[in-house]
Amino acid sequence: MRDSKSRHCRQMDKDIKETQRAYKRPFDVTILVLAHVLLLPIWAVLWVVIPVLIWLEDRGPVFYRQQRMGKDGKPFIVLKFRTMIVDAENQGPSWTTDDDPRVTRVGKILRRTAIDELPELINIWQGNMSFVGPRALDVDEHRALEELMPGFGKRLRVRPGLTGLAQIYDKGDDPFEKYRYDMEYLQRLSPFLDIRLLFPSVWNTAVAGWDHRSGKVKLEHLKPAKTNPLREQDGSVESAVSERESGHP
Repeated sequence: MRDSKSRHCRQMDKDIKETQRAYKRPFDVTILVLAHVLLLPIWAVLWVVIPVLIWLEDRGPVFYRQQRMGKDGKPFIVLKFRTMIVDAENQGPSWTTDDDPRVTRVGKILRRTAIDELPELINIWQGNMSFVGPRALDVDEHRALEELMPGFGKRLRVRPGLTGLAQIYDKGDDPFEKYRYDMEYLQRLSPFLDIRLLFPSVWNTAVAGWDHRSGKVKLEHLKPAKTNPLREQDGSVESAVSERESGHP
């Protein structure tokens, strides 16, 4: 009897979560269409000027493609404007480090404004990404973090996003903090939260406030978590954003 009640509760919880996530696709398509209709001249300039600047600097390819981990652990190919020198992955890690010499001059500007991620709008249109959600990580990095942190893969119960709680608030790019913010986002999932997160994201782009982090934390320097990190932070996950916005450390 107790097992039957437990299964019923889990099914109800699953149905509620599915209902919460149902708004995501219509929300993304609506914003994508409205933004391009209302700001068409700006989009036209961006799509023309940026590729020209990238090509003029070193005559290399304009776009960069990489396999990232998507919703429910399904890999997809992400498309971005190239911000590093040609063949950069053969000269270092697939992610950037502090003052990485492989980043081009145009690339530094694109990273500060996050305009290098503009082509990911194509990924959103294809349904592989969302405007708001957990960050899409390199497949190898994601799998390494799954081994490091039990339950890390649960953060991709929704499509990865251009922006999100972790992208905005995790300035140190700490994987444990990333997971904490991503799971908080899943708990608070709503169109109102998505809209709320889009405003600071647009502001960061306008003032070149992105990519102030000191580089990826080296995974080999981290100790594996024997339990789900969130269990040790019981009660603190819900207040993560409130702490940041109130100025508390």
